[in-house]
Amino acid sequence: MEERKSIRVAAAIFCENGKILATQRGYGKYKDWWEFPGGKIEAGENPEQALEREIREELDCRIRIERFFMTTEYDYPEFHLSMDCFICHEEGGGMTFLEHEAARWVAPSEFGELHWLPADKEILEALAKEKL
Repeated sequence: MEERKSIRVAAAIFCENGKILATQRGYGKYKDWWEFPGGKIEAGENPEQALEREIREELDCRIRIERFFMTTEYDYPEFHLSMDCFICHEEGGGMTFLEHEAARWVAPSEFGELHWLPADKEILEALAKEKL
């Protein structure tokens, strides 16, 4: 039996006024699905370093990582995903969406309105129980 590919990523959960930032993928098999911004942890990086780099690449901004939120594991048909999620804040200057088709701030009551990537659903359930 061949070993399943495993991917480790870091994701930013931006919280502002009781809402979180959702971004819409602009490429790949899951194009148009909604997700938390972030990306792969490269060799030699810890999750926080990867997240800072990925957010610079995707949103052209600097972030302050407030705290670790949770890790979620999900088996996609093509790979196993391990995602470390952090509560973050943008560090002034605003965001420029370089890789996403769209972005929107959503309240927990609106989470169900978007077509989220499957791995993000456990995070959404945990966020709905948090005081954002």
